[in-house]
Amino acid sequence: MSALTSNKTYAALAGFQAFDAVICAIPAPQITKALDAVNCPQEVRPVLPVVKGLSVIGLLAVYRFPALARLTTFMLTIYFVLAVGSHIKAKDYSPGLGASSSLLALFAAMTALGPEAEETS
Repeated sequence: MSALTSNKTYAALAGFQAFDAVICAIPAPQITKALDAVNCPQEVRPVLPVVKGLSVIGLLAVYRFPALARLTTFMLTIYFVLAVGSHIKAKDYSPGLGASSSLLALFAAMTALGPEAEETS
């Protein structure tokens, strides 16, 4: 068992995504500032909390539907490819670029490995 394949990791990341969805929905001032820095269009912003909320469901599906959880990590990899690309395009070399890059690497690795297989007796 690896930390990247552990169901607990999926659950912890679901908690992180839930928190992120809430602060995007509010929206918290630091989120607005970060989205402004990458020139995120206003019409896209209301969709972000929905996408993040749905990712919570997908990540928590690891307990019953591991394939859905793996698909979710793949979709989050794509999301963070777009986020990193947005930072680079906007020449925004803030800590947000580092965070997006780290999450891109994390979700890509989780997609490659997949969740741990449930042991059968």
